[in-house]
Amino acid sequence: MVSFPYHLTMPRPTPSRPPGHRPALTAQVDDRWRASHLGRLMGQALRRFDERVLHLMAHDVNVPLALSNLAAREQIGAAHVHITRHLGLQGSRLTELARQAGMSKQAMGDLVSQCEAWGLVRREADPLDARARRIVFTDTGLLWLEAFRLAVARAEAEFRAQVGDEVATVVALGLEAYGSEATERARHPAPR
Repeated sequence: MVSFPYHLTMPRPTPSRPPGHRPALTAQVDDRWRASHLGRLMGQALRRFDERVLHLMAHDVNVPLALSNLAAREQIGAAHVHITRHLGLQGSRLTELARQAGMSKQAMGDLVSQCEAWGLVRREADPLDARARRIVFTDTGLLWLEAFRLAVARAEAEFRAQVGDEVATVVALGLEAYGSEATERARHPAPR
C-alpha cells in the first residue's frame, strides 16, 4: 500500500529566523516528517533493494559457492555492491571507483582488497600510466557481475509488480532526473 507522505501535507517552513533563535521543544512538536521525508524513503528503498539483490545472489547456483556463502552469511554487503556497480569492464583506477561510489579512496581501497582476497578483482598495471594500477574483474568476478545483473533485473521486476508499471516508470524517471546532476559531477569533477 502506498500512502501519501505526511510531510507533503505540512505547511512550508518560514524562510528565516533571527540569529541565535532556537525554537522551544515542547510536547506540541510534530516530528512525523522525520520518518517520511524523501531522503529517508529513498534510503530505506535502496537498503531494501540492495538486500534483495544480495539475497538473490546468495541463492544463485551460478555464483561460486564461496561467494554465495559469504553473501548468505551477510559478509558481503551493500558497500561491496559499489564495486560491482562502478567497476568498468576494462577496469578502473581506484580513484575513479571511489569518486563514482562517493567513497574515500582509503575506504574503496579496503573494499578492493577484500574483493581481491575473495577472487572477484585483481590489480594490474595500467597500460596508459606505468605508475598507476587498474582494478579489473577476474573470471570469477565476471560471474559475480552476471549474477548481479540477473538479480537486479529480478528485483526491479518485483518492484514493478508491487507498485505497478506506471508508478515504477515514474519513479525511475524521477530518480534518473534527480540523480543525473550527481552522476555528471562524478564523471567530470570540478577542478580543485
